[in-house]
Amino acid sequence: MAFGGDVSRVWTSVTATQTAPTPRLIAVCAAVGFGLVVWSQAWRYTRHLVTICHEGAHGLAALCSGRRLSGIRLHSDTSGLTLSRGRRAGPGMIVTSAAGYLGPGLIGLAAAYVLHRQHAVALLWGILALLALLLVQIRNWFGLWAVLVTATAVFAVSWWAPPQWQSALAYVGTFFLLLAAPWTVLELQVARRRGTVRDSDVDTLARVTRLPALLWLVVLLAGTLATLGLGSYWIVGHRFF
Repeated sequence: MAFGGDVSRVWTSVTATQTAPTPRLIAVCAAVGFGLVVWSQAWRYTRHLVTICHEGAHGLAALCSGRRLSGIRLHSDTSGLTLSRGRRAGPGMIVTSAAGYLGPGLIGLAAAYVLHRQHAVALLWGILALLALLLVQIRNWFGLWAVLVTATAVFAVSWWAPPQWQSALAYVGTFFLLLAAPWTVLELQVARRRGTVRDSDVDTLARVTRLPALLWLVVLLAGTLATLGLGSYWIVGHRFF
């Protein structure tokens, strides 16, 4: 009976709509999300969330493009590795390689649409489901710990926090992903210029397609900026246009 009641509670919260926060509160959430990206002390930790999305996007793209996913590793230095089997060239490899840096922005864009439909709590449960699916593909202890900690935090807010805090977390997380996506592309270019990155996703794309890595970097930056713009419009722009 208790289990049935819990399931009913989750289903009710997932299907219910929540009143959109005031413009002022949305602005505060956007500012917090921005701070979690540009403040270096916070970015040292929050970047792990971007890595989870990045590697998860690689894994999903590999599966959708017909490759065989071997596993995902997340490292304490915020780097990650997704292993998949298949052709070393061709559309599948291109899609899989490009998905990483686009992933956080696309997840943020999907989250923005859910918030636009006023389903903030459903968004949190959806993220929890995605983390559960990712968990079975993790192949190292730090990655396991990182995903479990993230999932535990999301579950705690989804289950025990008052509705206004649930909504605030959903908005902050969405703005964070939308802003972090282009930021990581810019970080990549800085690292490439300094020579600290030798085999990035754009270098893989350059080898596979024989197009310059810089061109791919511009494409990824344009894609992440597009998700930022559209996602922001879905959250706040429709109120004014």
